[in-house]
Amino acid sequence: MRPTFRNAFFIFFLLLVSSQGFTQSLDQAKIMYSEGDYEGAKPAFEKLVKQSPNNSSYSQWYGVCCYETGDLVSAEKYLLEANKRKVMGSYLYLARLYTDIYRFDKAIEMWEGYIELQHKTKDDVTESTLKLDQVRNLLRMQEKTEDVQIIDSVVVNKNAFLNAYSLSEESGSLTTYNNFFGQGKNIASVVYTNQKGDKIYYAHPSANGRYSIFSQTKLLDAWGDEKILLPEIDQDNNYPFVMSDGITMYFASNSAESIGGYDIFVTRYNTNSNSYLTPEQMGMPFNSPSNDYMMVIDESKGTGWFVSDRNQPDDKVCIYLFIPDPSRKRIDAIEDPDERIRRALLVSIRDTWKDGADYSELIKLAYTDMTNKEVRKEHDFEFVINDNTVYFTLDEIKSDEARKLYSEVVDINKQIESLNSKLEEIRASYSNGSSSARKQISNAILNAEEQLYDLRNKSREQEKKARNAENRRTGVKY
Repeated sequence: MRPTFRNAFFIFFLLLVSSQGFTQSLDQAKIMYSEGDYEGAKPAFEKLVKQSPNNSSYSQWYGVCCYETGDLVSAEKYLLEANKRKVMGSYLYLARLYTDIYRFDKAIEMWEGYIELQHKTKDDVTESTLKLDQVRNLLRMQEKTEDVQIIDSVVVNKNAFLNAYSLSEESGSLTTYNNFFGQGKNIASVVYTNQKGDKIYYAHPSANGRYSIFSQTKLLDAWGDEKILLPEIDQDNNYPFVMSDGITMYFASNSAESIGGYDIFVTRYNTNSNSYLTPEQMGMPFNSPSNDYMMVIDESKGTGWFVSDRNQPDDKVCIYLFIPDPSRKRIDAIEDPDERIRRALLVSIRDTWKDGADYSELIKLAYTDMTNKEVRKEHDFEFVINDNTVYFTLDEIKSDEARKLYSEVVDINKQIESLNSKLEEIRASYSNGSSSARKQISNAILNAEEQLYDLRNKSREQEKKARNAENRRTGVKY
């Protein structure tokens, strides 16, 4: 009996010590977790979740540690385990995770589940509802992802991003607010000067403390007549750029419609009302849940730039170089949902390139200093003929038939651009109109949208005919 008793006592002692060590390890991990030391807590929770895979709390804690340390695959796996048992925090973190990877439909489900639990616990749902609305906006924007060719990108210091812009003389000039005004103030904005050098656009804090966009005109040899261009509301409007038409203005705003930080918007000046139309939010991939701003288009070079801090450390931003498309075609032809997400998320700029297109000369031109009126390469449009050929002017088209057909495409695209502008004005009238007038205006909107649909289809058909005619002329199989 004595040896058996000793063995039993020894086993009991080992279990007691092991249990104490287990408790100590769990307590230490929970302390690190509560202090935000997810890297430190992660190994302990990983061990615990393997020992007790059915413990929903361990799955939740380990899933959060994985998310916070960038291991999204493991994070999803273990957070879903916790979610099966309706652990409240799992809904919150899965909503964030799915937003990060642009699975907005799943993120919406998680926010809805989280809000439902908040109602049961009688928690305030105000912030969660705002997040849900934001993700719904993200989903709508994702469905309108534009088929833009982003041909280059460069990461630079955040406070020196303007160095990556190289505008031709015809497109005006950019500098920082502090350099232009020299007032020694720390104003985080730019000053855009038009080609003539007689008008500037910029932003600075207005009476309510939020950034607003202003303009000044040069009177003799001095700047004056400062005017605010957009209404002062509880948001920041910043980083203006005005096209050579003097009407179209791009800017950044962190308004309620923003999907995260600054978003890029475009508006146009209405000469009839001497005011700007309701701004239109640019789609993906121009905008993201991060800060996106400083949209600039150089019509002489046929290129544009914008800034984003997506996937960048705090002191860095990425400058994207792209080919502007006035028709703003969408990626509707892409059926693969994963590929559509890649294009919206901008996983790789190569995903946006046309097959066989060579952008090297255009990239070189974009970064060329043309302030001394250097010879420019015309870039009226981008007409992809085949995997090895892209035309930028009508003179490059060899087939008379193809040239005539694509000339019609150019005219149709101008009609599309004009009708888009008209449609924006009609929509602005609808927003400001009375209930009795809205019914009539809504019919005008529907008619304009139908015309746009028909014109876009006609443009695509004519472009296809022109491409086939040119390929027949050059002997290329298609």
